[in-house]
Amino acid sequence: MVEVKNVSKAYGQRKVVDDVSIKIPSNKITSLIGPNGAGKSTLLAMMSRLSTPDHGEIIIDGQNIKEWNNDLLAQKISILKQANHLNLRITVKELVAFGRFPYCKGRLTPEDQHYIDQAIEYMGLTQLQDKYIGELSGGQRQCAFIAMVVAQNTDVIFLDEPLNNLDMKHSVEIMKVLQKLVREKNKTIVVVIHDINFASCYSDHIIALKNGALVHEGETGKIIDSHILKDIYDMEIPIQLINEQRICVYFS
Repeated sequence: MVEVKNVSKAYGQRKVVDDVSIKIPSNKITSLIGPNGAGKSTLLAMMSRLSTPDHGEIIIDGQNIKEWNNDLLAQKISILKQANHLNLRITVKELVAFGRFPYCKGRLTPEDQHYIDQAIEYMGLTQLQDKYIGELSGGQRQCAFIAMVVAQNTDVIFLDEPLNNLDMKHSVEIMKVLQKLVREKNKTIVVVIHDINFASCYSDHIIALKNGALVHEGETGKIIDSHILKDIYDMEIPIQLINEQRICVYFS
């Protein structure tokens, strides 16, 4: 469904993504991991057409992403960027309704309302749907933005560091919702994530970047390995099996 072919991107003299080729497995959660500056967010931006590769191509359903009609692409892929700031005084429900814009152009139909209500319920925001975004906590606000993406009802969802600045409770809730979207609605989700244990516990597939290059890729059980993680992060990361989950112990 989503394929990256020999993609590179540079800013000035610095190459931030260097000849990366990957295939995103369908109906799974794929985590993009790696050190700061590895090129994860830049790669995600190119995959969602927010940025243009200097070389290579992004293929969505067999067609170069550059050739997609904007409205049709917005019905195929959705993205939640790392920074989401709104100066508008709008409610949670009004924000989530923005996710339906590619379909209704602002004129909501009963079908659009169904997807809006469903997304709000999915993210546990029913009791907050009439509150203004500015009245919410950081975790609640992030859930509202993710609900907007869910309401867009695309086959592919890109999330750039959705757990940033969230407490443990909201982080776990969001990752469980992403798993639910895959299992119940057959979504394909790609998430940039820093906490290696969230990647270990909730993703099906992991892609690791370092210095802009692809260094490791595979099923989660294969990548969550002390030798592979040392190659990615340049540090010793022992792994313990806790409740059948591979937990990385990187604190010592």
